[in-house]
Amino acid sequence: MSVKAAVLRAPGAPVEITHVELDAPHAGEVEVRIAAAGVCHSDLHVVRGEWEVPTPVVLGHEGSGVVSKVGEGVTDLEVGDHVVLSWVPQCGTCRQCVNGRPWQCEVVANVVAPGGVLLDGTSRWGDGFHHYLGVSAFAERVVVPRSGAVKIRKDVPLDVVAIVGCAVATGLGAVRNTAGVPPDATVGVIGCGGVGLSVIQGARLAQASRIVACDLNPAKLEVAKRVGATETVADAAELSDLDYVFDAIGQIATTEAAIGALALGGAAVIVGLPPTGQMARFDPLALAEANQRILGSNYGSIDPQHEIPWIIDLYKAGMLDLDSLISGRRPLDQAAEALEDLAAGRTLRTLLTMEDGGL
Repeated sequence: MSVKAAVLRAPGAPVEITHVELDAPHAGEVEVRIAAAGVCHSDLHVVRGEWEVPTPVVLGHEGSGVVSKVGEGVTDLEVGDHVVLSWVPQCGTCRQCVNGRPWQCEVVANVVAPGGVLLDGTSRWGDGFHHYLGVSAFAERVVVPRSGAVKIRKDVPLDVVAIVGCAVATGLGAVRNTAGVPPDATVGVIGCGGVGLSVIQGARLAQASRIVACDLNPAKLEVAKRVGATETVADAAELSDLDYVFDAIGQIATTEAAIGALALGGAAVIVGLPPTGQMARFDPLALAEANQRILGSNYGSIDPQHEIPWIIDLYKAGMLDLDSLISGRRPLDQAAEALEDLAAGRTLRTLLTMEDGGL
């Protein structure tokens, strides 16, 4: 099958819209007709060549859609099911998965992500194209491992819940799972993009007493107040004496600022991801004497199959604001422009929508 997709042929090259051949799903896989895909800074890192991934590659790792085919052995999904895609399609059998840490799946870390392939080590894209994080959501249709498709309720809009698969799950999970923020804690959040705003909502749900949002963009700070921030600042140097500080940007300066803003016993949670090879500095003596921690948070330490449906239930119940995180929608043909908007700081989350996605 030939499908339209946004592809990157080499690091730093222009993003192209072209047709790529897509094979049918193998055993344990499903084909999904994409409804919408979120445009994330991770995609931007790849386009800029700041992260090494195999190319040529079909971009995108955050999306939603409708199951259009199922491979042999898939019995718990059927054609017509609505799904959110997970960029950690856990194998279920490695040491991490067996011990309840699917977000750290060894097959994903050692095979899927670096190889640009699916769980069996091969690609469903023709012409030498690779998968991005086992998803490649910037396409009309995709094939993903069964564990990379999370069945969801059908009474929520697919072009809204698409962002749950990365930004929202990462932000809420960082608060709930990685940090375990308790009631009445004080929280700082550096960066009010899609992930940072989700961290803020996670802190609100955790009943934090103070939630201080930090961003250079006044418009983003207004959204931060709308979704739960109790205070806003433009300069990370203004953050201090906080129990938890989340770096949702991933620059060296913001990571160091998060560590420097901690109260006694506080934890800095690194959620945003920097370019490969960058190094931050901190004073280990001060960290030890203050009993502070630095925590890395990959995918919010979530179990996608269980927590993504829970997050969508929160949205349906009116406890979680997803709509405020979405800046707008563009057709797939405008993927390059959506990435440019993100790079310039003009948007939070832009959704790429597909013509035949069933919206």
